Amino acid sequence: MLRKVTKAIKGVPVQDGAGVKLTRVLGNWTTDAFDPFLMLDAFDSTNPDEYMDGFPMHPHRGIETVTFISRGSMVHQDHLGTKATVTDGEAQWLTAGSGAFHSEMPGRSPHFLGVQLWLNLPARDKMTAAPFYHGITRDQIREFDLDGGKLRLLTGSYGKAHGFQGKYLPLDYYDILLEPHAKVTLDVPGDRSVMAFTLVGDATVSGTPVGEKTAVRLGEGDQVMIEAGDTAIEFLLMSSVRLSEPVAWLGPIVMNTDEELAEAFNDIDAGTFVRQEAGYDNRR
Repeated sequence: MLRKVTKAIKGVPVQDGAGVKLTRVLGNWTTDAFDPFLMLDAFDSTNPDEYMDGFPMHPHRGIETVTFISRGSMVHQDHLGTKATVTDGEAQWLTAGSGAFHSEMPGRSPHFLGVQLWLNLPARDKMTAAPFYHGITRDQIREFDLDGGKLRLLTGSYGKAHGFQGKYLPLDYYDILLEPHAKVTLDVPGDRSVMAFTLVGDATVSGTPVGEKTAVRLGEGDQVMIEAGDTAIEFLLMSSVRLSEPVAWLGPIVMNTDEELAEAFNDIDAGTFVRQEAGYDNRR
């Protein structure tokens, strides 16, 4: 059965970080509908003045961030002094867990294009998960031919193929590129919370027209059908497990209660925010 579009959210222009112009698609007003996906920001600029000031050092707690760079580059640095860069078609995974400080700075390029996704952590793991960074580089990303396009496995599984996977919530994350008028039907497990995003171009998703820079929640079923229109598209498909837990969210911190939020900001003021040392691999 096809998973139909049950909710669509079109992104709006905002500024964040040190003045980066971006498109905010999901936020604290969509947490229940898109659970466990929290924030989704899209970057799409040919003017370096709109993004070069980036996202200077800032804290996170209670979440994991997955940053996918379709074109351009992004440099991650953190409170331990680690520095890692991903470029065209690569991604970065940060488990903020119990507390991490990091910065993300775009590199100058003709076209900066990509997204950042915030994935919620289960309540049981928010304060026990150690901060962790992993660079998902091109040599780790498997590609699969589709009829009129290709699928790139950024994280999780596709059929019997497996890519990088986090420890706390499963995340199948596909970067799908289709030529004009190409159509593909993909299997998606019936027990998953599924979201799709039109990064470049308009698409038809299980029979529903979806404009560019729009996130859609997909309902019950076990397949998704994606069709390009008159132009080529880049389409992101993500599936995970719904948490159905309370969300208390302020700025870069996502917890389960207001008391936990207050504790996090008190920790920042007291200099005790980082509870555990972070782990890193695939530095670059």
